[in-house]
Amino acid sequence: MFATALRSHTCGELRAADAGTRVALAGWVQSWRNHGGLLFVDLRDRFGITQVVIHPDETTEAVAISARLRAEFVVRAEGVVRLRPGDNRNPNRATGEIEVKAERVEVLGEAAPLPLEIGAAVTVAEEVRLRYRFLDLRRAPMQETLRFRHAFFLAVRRHLDACGFLEIETPVLTRSTPEGARDYLVPSRTRPGHFFALPQSPQLFKQILMLAGYDRYAQIVKCFRDEDLRANRQPEFTQLDLEMAFVSEEDVFSVVEGLCQAAVRSVLGRELAVPFGRLSYAEAIERYGLDKPDLRFGLPLCDVSEIARRCGFRVFAETVARGGIVKGLRVPQGGALSRKDIDGLEAFVRDYGARGLAWVKLGESGAAAGGISRWLSAEELRGLAARLEGLPGDLLVFLADRPRVVHQGLGELRRLIGKRLELCDPGQLNFCWVTDFPLFEVDETSGAIQACHHPFTAPRPADLERLAADPAGVRARAYDLILNGEELGGGSIRIHEPEVQRRVFAVLGIDERRAEERFGFFLEALRFGTPPHGGIALGLDRFVMLLRGLESIRDVIAFPKTASATCLMTGAPAPVDPAQLAELGIALRPGPERP
Repeated sequence: MFATALRSHTCGELRAADAGTRVALAGWVQSWRNHGGLLFVDLRDRFGITQVVIHPDETTEAVAISARLRAEFVVRAEGVVRLRPGDNRNPNRATGEIEVKAERVEVLGEAAPLPLEIGAAVTVAEEVRLRYRFLDLRRAPMQETLRFRHAFFLAVRRHLDACGFLEIETPVLTRSTPEGARDYLVPSRTRPGHFFALPQSPQLFKQILMLAGYDRYAQIVKCFRDEDLRANRQPEFTQLDLEMAFVSEEDVFSVVEGLCQAAVRSVLGRELAVPFGRLSYAEAIERYGLDKPDLRFGLPLCDVSEIARRCGFRVFAETVARGGIVKGLRVPQGGALSRKDIDGLEAFVRDYGARGLAWVKLGESGAAAGGISRWLSAEELRGLAARLEGLPGDLLVFLADRPRVVHQGLGELRRLIGKRLELCDPGQLNFCWVTDFPLFEVDETSGAIQACHHPFTAPRPADLERLAADPAGVRARAYDLILNGEELGGGSIRIHEPEVQRRVFAVLGIDERRAEERFGFFLEALRFGTPPHGGIALGLDRFVMLLRGLESIRDVIAFPKTASATCLMTGAPAPVDPAQLAELGIALRPGPERP
C-alpha cells in the first residue's frame, strides 16, 4: 500500500491471500515473547500490527536481538508470509490469520525505558502524558482519534467544495482589534514599538472577501485567544470559518445543517434529522438558565416568584420585593440524597455567585419535609411542588437572587444533575440553534456597554430605532449552534451599511477617531459597495471531541497546552535570549504575580 525503500507493506496490510509472498516490514515493537529461543514479535505501525516469528536456528541475528529487544524498538524484518495454524489465529486482529517468518531482522532504532505504557490502558496522570506526548501519540486511542479527526476534516472540505465554497487563507500576523478576549501580540523588529496580533478569528478579512465578490468563503483556520482555559478550551484552536454573501439566517442554517449531516454520515455512518431545533436566547435562559442548553433531557427551570412573593419564607419574599426572582429545579429521586450531598450541591452553585440553595424533599406520600419546609405553609409547599411537577421521592431546589445569578447557578446545576443521574444518552447527538441574542451587554463591574458577540453583528431591523434610547433591548441577528449542551460555534448576519456601523460604534463608546484608528481599512472598504452577508465559525476541536465521546479537548489535539497555557513537552512559553529582546527594543520588568 505504501511501499518505501525500507518496507514493501505496512503492518496492517497483509492477509491470508498474501501467504507465500516475500515482504519487508518496519515498525515499533508492540510486544515480544521468547518461547525457548523462538521469538514472537508484534510489530506495529499506524496501520496495524503483524506478528513476526524469528527462529534462532534460521535467523543469525535472533540470539543477539532477543537479548537486547525492548518495547518500542524500531525494527525492520524481511521474510515470507505464512498462514498461522488454526488454533493460533487471532480473530480480533485484521492480520490475525497470518504471520511473517523472518529471514533477516535489524534494529533501526533503540528505545530507552518507557515512562508510560504504549499498549496498555493509560492510568498515568495527564501531566505525564503531555510531558511525553511523543510517546502518548503512539497509543491506539490517540491514533484512532487523530485518524477520525482527519476523516472529519476531509468530509467537511468535500462538502464545502460541492457547495461552491472557496478555501482562502487569511493573515496570521495582523493588527489588534477588540474581539472579546486578550490578543497574543508579536513585536515588530522593523517598526520598533509596534506589534502584530495573532487573529482571534478572521472576522474582518472574511467580510472583506464578501465585499470583494467571492460570495462563499471557507477556511479551516488556527485562531488564538489569550484567555483563561478549561477542559474544552485552548489558547490556539482550529475553527471552520464560513462567510456567504446575499444570505439570511435561514441560508446559513441550511448550509451548516447540511455540512453537519455530511460530516456525521461520513465519520459515524449516522443520519441527522434536519432542520435542527430552534430556541431564542430568551427562551433558552428562561427554561434552562443557559444559552447552551443540553436538550437530551428535560428538567426545565420553573419560575416560582409569584408564590415566593407572598410566602412565609422571608428570603424568598424579600428577594422578589427587591426585583429579584426565585426559580426551582426538580431533582428526580433526589430525596435519597444525604444532607452532605445537598451541601455539595449548595457549594457548587456558590461558585456561580449564589448565596445559598433552598430545598425541600417530597416523601413517598408527596408531602414536603426538610430544608425550608418549616417556614412554608402546607398550601405553599403544595404550590411549589405542583409548579415544579414534583413526584414522591424527588428533591426540589431553589435559588433566590438576581436573574443572572439564578439562571447561571440553576442552569449549571441542571447540567450537573443530568450528568450525575445519567439522564443524557451519551450516544445521542442533539443539535439546536439559539437565536436572537442581545446585541449588547452591560459589564457588571464597570457598567460599560459591550458587544455580546462582536461590533460587526447586525441588529434586528425592527430594533434599529432603539439603538440609542434602549441598547439593552436591541436584539442581534446572531445565532449559536449547540450540540449536547456545548457551544459548537456562533455567527451572525453582519452590518453592511456604514451608517448602521457608525451607530453601533457610538453605543459602544467608539468615536469616529478611535473607529478610524482601529478599523479604518474596514470602514473604508464598506463604502465601496458591500453586499448583505453573514457567516459562522465552528470549533472543530470541540466538534471532534463531542463526536468521539471524549471529555477533554486536549485528547483531540496532537500537541495541546495545559490549563495554564503551557506545553509540557517543549517547555513553552520559555525565556528568550536577551539579544533578541534588545533587537526588538524590548526591556523586561517584573510582571504581576500569577496565582
